[in-house]
Amino acid sequence: MDILASAIFVATLVGLWVIVSIPVYISAKILTVGRVRLIHAMGATALGPIVYAGVVFVSTGLLGGILGAQAVIPAVILAFIAWLWVYKSIFKTGWGRAFGIAVLALIVFIVLAFIFSLAMGMIMPLLGEHIPIPEPNPLPYPQV
Repeated sequence: MDILASAIFVATLVGLWVIVSIPVYISAKILTVGRVRLIHAMGATALGPIVYAGVVFVSTGLLGGILGAQAVIPAVILAFIAWLWVYKSIFKTGWGRAFGIAVLALIVFIVLAFIFSLAMGMIMPLLGEHIPIPEPNPLPYPQV
């Protein structure tokens, strides 16, 4: 049973990775005039957060002794620039288009999330009619 659970977990992670890569793919496809494949977007989606977290961790550690708690602000700015560098390198484009891909991917993600939530809102009320929802019990344990 553990092997099945592990296989389902890995399949779910890969599925989510593909889904999260779609906005990056769409925005990169638009801004690079179609020179992008989904595998490139998946690479950028996987590598971007790793580079971002690494840069935040290292730069906060290095700048923390000098700036104290304020080191987070330049660390996040440096990490965002590093993420743009990942987009720039993977999509073989300039800094401006890398920034455009990041912004457009965010917009596409918001639009897709809105469409998905509308679709789920149409489906879920239909499910609620057929599945009885139990009444909440204010006393979680039976009284003795």
